[in-house]
Amino acid sequence: MERSKTMRSRVCFFACAIIAFCISAGTPGVRAQGAPEAIAPLPKDYILLTIFLKHDESKPLGEINKELEQRNWMRDFPPEGVEVESWYIMMGIGQVVTLRLPPEKVREVNRAIEQKAWGPYRTEFYLTYDFKASAKAAHEKALQAK
Repeated sequence: MERSKTMRSRVCFFACAIIAFCISAGTPGVRAQGAPEAIAPLPKDYILLTIFLKHDESKPLGEINKELEQRNWMRDFPPEGVEVESWYIMMGIGQVVTLRLPPEKVREVNRAIEQKAWGPYRTEFYLTYDFKASAKAAHEKALQAK
């Protein structure tokens, strides 16, 4: 069952990466349903990718950290040319990392996770985009309509 879940996660990750690449390449007709026409365009030079690094709860934190150190996790992640947008601890989940990367670096990030993080962490990947400005504008518009 865990293997099937991992495979689904991989398929979802690659599907999201392809969609992100199409969006970043400016493919016409690829837009969220119901998205307002006035939304700022998505950047063409990078995507955002959020990764959940879920702790293996069968191991104590010291053991997880030792395994990560042996694998040179902190030295090798993220790969060169990939920026950390945010890196949070989420209680009950583990770590949540959002990366800013050129679409052509997706494969390299995936390999780094497979080689360094699998074992100490279970992983989930989510294509991400910055919605803060749009949400703020929608909130202000709703306040004005009051």
